[in-house]
Amino acid sequence: MVAVVRRPDLDSSAVDGLPALLADYHLRTEAEKGVAVAGADALPERYRAEIVDPRTAYADDAVLVARCGDTAVGCLVVTSPADGRSEIKRVWTDPAFRGRGIASELLAAALAHAAAGGADTVRLSVWDWRAGAIALYERFGFAVTESWDERGRLVCMERAV
Repeated sequence: MVAVVRRPDLDSSAVDGLPALLADYHLRTEAEKGVAVAGADALPERYRAEIVDPRTAYADDAVLVARCGDTAVGCLVVTSPADGRSEIKRVWTDPAFRGRGIASELLAAALAHAAAGGADTVRLSVWDWRAGAIALYERFGFAVTESWDERGRLVCMERAV
């Protein structure tokens, strides 16, 4: 059984396990980009800041944490609406817990949170090599849209709430 915990205020129970999930996310992403990173301490500063102090990094955002018992097994960040739009970032499920619908539960909770917060549209970006993630987002009604990011190989997607 997986419980998705909404923690816009990032209380201590939500932060438990979150830094490890964020570190795994960033390390995997850098490896997939072909960048050799020895550990979380060698990540770019902006990523280390999220890992070291998620309360500050996501002070204005909602952080959703999926838990299996007392173990944090997945996370997702959804920004507060700006101009009617929220953004989903840092979608991650511990590889040992994949295939159990955790990312789907996190996405559903994020969309509900964005709608309750007044967003009209939710957007996200994903690397083009993450075909499984793109397929998941398409199942949730996200469609590829014009890029708002200059990085190559990044697919930008959005959907109405």
